[in-house]
Amino acid sequence: MRVIMSAAAIALALSNPATAMVKCGGSFSSFVKAMKKEAVSKGHSKGTVDAFFASVKQDGATLKADRGQGIFQKSFIEFSRQLISQNRMNTGKSKLSKYAKTFARMERDYGVSRGVLTAFWAFETDYGAFQGNFNTLNSLMTLSHDCRRPELFQPQVFSALELFERGDFNPKTSTGAWAGEIGMVQMLPGDIIEAGVDGDGNGTVDLRKSPADALLSGANMLRQLGWRADQPWVQEVSVPGDLDWSKTGLGTRMKAAQWEKLGVKPRWGKLAQNLPASIILPQGRKGPAFIAYPNFKVYFEWNQSFTYVMTAAYFATRLEGAPVYKAGKPDPALSGKQMKLLQKKLAARGHDVGKIDGILGAKTREAVQKEQVRLGLPADAWPTAGLVSKL
Repeated sequence: MRVIMSAAAIALALSNPATAMVKCGGSFSSFVKAMKKEAVSKGHSKGTVDAFFASVKQDGATLKADRGQGIFQKSFIEFSRQLISQNRMNTGKSKLSKYAKTFARMERDYGVSRGVLTAFWAFETDYGAFQGNFNTLNSLMTLSHDCRRPELFQPQVFSALELFERGDFNPKTSTGAWAGEIGMVQMLPGDIIEAGVDGDGNGTVDLRKSPADALLSGANMLRQLGWRADQPWVQEVSVPGDLDWSKTGLGTRMKAAQWEKLGVKPRWGKLAQNLPASIILPQGRKGPAFIAYPNFKVYFEWNQSFTYVMTAAYFATRLEGAPVYKAGKPDPALSGKQMKLLQKKLAARGHDVGKIDGILGAKTREAVQKEQVRLGLPADAWPTAGLVSKL
């Protein structure tokens, strides 16, 4: 489920001056030789390097998976209803009960609420049931050789080599997601080195088979990414019909108490009055509404898809007792073809929407809102067929 690469992985790559880039493309065998040479230059023994890379192969299925992340074109309502089944809810509650001691330790030591990791556990691997069958080294090397994002994947190859030296990675048999993530909550080799926790006390960090290791490691990673202990992340709210829609979105933050004075009300619980917060309308002013606190932005360090992040954050609240959101009656979502046309038109007007991919991400939402303001439309960042026509 994760969209690679996360901001954490980017930061790891950019902050490590010892991670020299090996030229991408060309013959795969020549690329392997260059990576082996680089590994030796980093201080790894030639024998270890030869053993690590001995079985590596290029994987066409990895490239196909990398190019085809169409699931993120779905709207929030469609995506969340697809992912949050009753079975996932029931299983999540069962896991919360079964591993209550682990979750209590997680909240005590790392300050991450139990619903947050349980939601990731559910979405990433269906609570460990489907952890991926891609050979991890083959996937990482394939993406490192591919010239689309080599600077993001090459450091992960060397992290996997470090895990191999520790005895925690087998190049032939270690498997996971197509982009190199491993275990129940899908962590990259570099994440495991930086944040891995031996939760069950058996002397190893096993994210594939040990729920305690996986959950505590995931919580430790979130804390390192900036998670604030004992603070909320997102909360469903109702918003008044006369709200200034241009103030909605992650670009505007005010204290929750200020939003409350403007008529924003929680559907459950109380607003965290003194925390800075943003109002998020995943499908515009006619759809569900949420207030997002500082911890919500940490979700984007885990995954860059707005729809995934919003759904994971919402599911975490459901696991902790929040009601089902009010779907409302939002205007119809654009088709993938319409979204690409919109992105092209926005780019032509000078907006940075990132890749023209038919996905309503954060950059496209920001550009939509700016154009809505310019055109005198309700600036709720939800694109409609009418907006496309006006542009």
